[in-house]
Amino acid sequence: MRYQTIPNSLFIKNRKKFISKIKDNTIAILTSNDIKHTNADDVMGFAQNNDLFYLCGIDQEETIVVLYPDAYKTENREILFIKETNEHIKIWDGEKLTKEQAFKISGIHRVEWVHDFEKTLQSMAFEADGFYLGHNEHIKRVTHNQQTQQDRWINWCKEKYPLHQYYRAAKITRALRTIKSDEEITLIQKAVDISIKGFHRVLKTVKPNCKEYELEAELTYMLIKNGGTRHAFKPIVASGKNACALHYNTNDSICKEGDMILLDFGVCYGNYNSDTTRCIPVNGKFSKRQKEVYSSVLYCLKKGSQLLKPGILPADYEKQMVTLVEEQLIILGLLQASDIANQDPEKPLYKKYFMHGTAHHLGLDVHDVGLYSQVLKPGMVLTCEPGIYIPEEEIGCRLENDYLITETGNINLTQAMPIEINEIEKLINA
Repeated sequence: MRYQTIPNSLFIKNRKKFISKIKDNTIAILTSNDIKHTNADDVMGFAQNNDLFYLCGIDQEETIVVLYPDAYKTENREILFIKETNEHIKIWDGEKLTKEQAFKISGIHRVEWVHDFEKTLQSMAFEADGFYLGHNEHIKRVTHNQQTQQDRWINWCKEKYPLHQYYRAAKITRALRTIKSDEEITLIQKAVDISIKGFHRVLKTVKPNCKEYELEAELTYMLIKNGGTRHAFKPIVASGKNACALHYNTNDSICKEGDMILLDFGVCYGNYNSDTTRCIPVNGKFSKRQKEVYSSVLYCLKKGSQLLKPGILPADYEKQMVTLVEEQLIILGLLQASDIANQDPEKPLYKKYFMHGTAHHLGLDVHDVGLYSQVLKPGMVLTCEPGIYIPEEEIGCRLENDYLITETGNINLTQAMPIEINEIEKLINA
């Protein structure tokens, strides 16, 4: 692993919290993600199922966690199944985890080979009344037209044990994962710190006529050099008009003199993620109009982030953020106050220049699990990312920080990433 060893006390605590929420005499089974194929015999980089990782810390394919706290035999109450190394695997892919290594990572004493899962489960399944199984229940996006490892286990289990009761493990993990422990906050901060180093690298590199992908390469260099697991998502390096496409990431244009670049990027460290956005001038000097737009977005970020505190409902936060952006759109001369007062509430005018939400949970997923129908609580980590996009002026500006909700307000985990106009200009020109 590239990242430093995570104390298994984190995963032991997570399992205790999880089993305290399940029904009596039930078995929870969580499985790893598939390795996804590209073409021929090639595969994509492996990313672990985050609910499974949350409970055991194992970052390897073909892993299963079984939790049965009411099992008659104590050795059946926690079992970890992992892939066994053989000579072929050693030669072609290298060693897999040993049972001892898996125990040290997870804190689960009983570790078995995954090929023994079915017979082991059958030896205790009929003691239990039901199963908790994992599935992707993300509030914003779900798996579509693809069968996952979790789907196959659900089908297999229901065919094998049709008369048991079935429950949703994700309903429990979604509630638990929103509140971050101190260890998790440390991992998110580590991801943020690597992002900050990447941003400083870009500020030293940017110049007229460089390619967007050159700046992406600098982010990648600093990520790998500092032990990041991978990009949290494909970096957005969008110069000029490209910044008006929210999810632009082809990153193949020339950064021209006078352009402003929008950089939206994140680092995954130990499976925990950062998510930050900054805008910089290609030539080291914001134009008058770029300063105006940037200052408006920065004002919305500073004022809007103050709303991220315990007790606020995300929908109410978003409404207040919209009001802030509307005020700035009027100042920028993009909207008239009279037009806003008379607008169709079903077709608000601000959406021409500001068309996305500005806060999402952050953690094991970039858009981490969590119900937006529930108020914010201490221990949650969220982004704040207002933006203004003016295609006719080829200006797109979005600024994004990561915030830890505390008892009294929030802490800006990205405080050390330069954001003020004078500071950015100074660092580029240095």
